[in-house]
Amino acid sequence: MLLIGQYDSPFVRRVGIAMTLYGIAFDHAPWSGFGDVDKIARHNPLRRVPALVLDDNSVLTDSFVILEAIDDMVGPDRAFLGRAGADRIAMLRLCAFAAGVADKGVSLVYERAFREGLPMWVERCQSQVRDTLALLDAERAARTSEWLFGDQLSHADIVLATMLRFISEALPGMFAMSGLAALRRHSEACEALPVFQSICQPYQLTMPGEQ
Repeated sequence: MLLIGQYDSPFVRRVGIAMTLYGIAFDHAPWSGFGDVDKIARHNPLRRVPALVLDDNSVLTDSFVILEAIDDMVGPDRAFLGRAGADRIAMLRLCAFAAGVADKGVSLVYERAFREGLPMWVERCQSQVRDTLALLDAERAARTSEWLFGDQLSHADIVLATMLRFISEALPGMFAMSGLAALRRHSEACEALPVFQSICQPYQLTMPGEQ
């Protein structure tokens, strides 16, 4: 299998971390959604990352879809990052909020990089990120277990950490991280794990035409 996308993307990174934890072998193509768009288009007409090329050459895109497929591949006995029952609904809820923050962060990066930004749109995105970070911080603070759902990592744990690192590096100073003590502790615990350190790339925006 081939995972396409740079690890400074929280979405690509969460997939790479999950596959590594599951022991799934894959090659990695660290292609930029701008600088390498022609390469990506050969596999994914949406030209978005992450994209996962399966062994039969079919392609999956969107980190939620990819992780659902991966959990199905390894089976319920090995898919320890997933959850069942009420915990699954809670996990998916937190994943969606964290991924939504990351998505709005990407919008703010593009506004800053490609135009001065429509003030109303920028403020809306900033409010969405700021308020959802506060919600996620409160949710994490309310849980006293090592991880969100006990003593094992979940998909929610991973995306909270990859999202927070992305927001911190891609939009430095835009949000008051000092007030997010629970999220910061969670991120630090995740980033200390070997798999997070190996599936990692400092953030750098690659502009169109750059390699």
